[in-house]
Amino acid sequence: MRNIIAISGGLSTPSSSRTLAEDLGREAVESLRSRGEQAAVELVELRDHAHAIMDNMLTGFPTGEFAELMERLVEADAIIVVTPTFSAGISGLVKSFFDVVEKEKLEGMPVLMAATGGTERHSLVIEYAMRPLFAYLKAIPVGTGVYAATSDFGGEGAAALRGRVQRAATELADVVAGAPRRVKQDDFVDFETLLRRSA
Repeated sequence: MRNIIAISGGLSTPSSSRTLAEDLGREAVESLRSRGEQAAVELVELRDHAHAIMDNMLTGFPTGEFAELMERLVEADAIIVVTPTFSAGISGLVKSFFDVVEKEKLEGMPVLMAATGGTERHSLVIEYAMRPLFAYLKAIPVGTGVYAATSDFGGEGAAALRGRVQRAATELADVVAGAPRRVKQDDFVDFETLLRRSA
């Protein structure tokens, strides 16, 4: 079973970011199933963890349900990240969340990046804000990012958005299907390794 975590940075309920995250997750699962891979998606709304994210920033470590979420995140086979666009950049909530993820934990993680906004003018936010973030974290962003403006959720824009969603989800499925399953990394160093380091 392949596990995908879809992260929505939307602040309202419902939100266009959540809608897009759900659509991308559904398409990724279907694309993996067409390759003979079983998959499941866990939707995470960061607004539900806002206080825990800030507590983690202040204390230096996650606790409770948020700590469990972080464990599931680093053990996932892929992540989908959808952020609303604020002030021509990604939301502070999304940035804060990835600020508290240990850098090496997402190394080699396939990532599908997406963003929502009021107009098409901010569509490059994926390239100038999200892609550098995940490059720094040494994740593997897929080539196609999905930007959805308000007009894309209805009328003439809906068909074009669906095409972008399908393309990006297919790219994510290609990477996941060709990758070994991620294994949990222990946070401790065995005694023999410590002895070698001190020698």
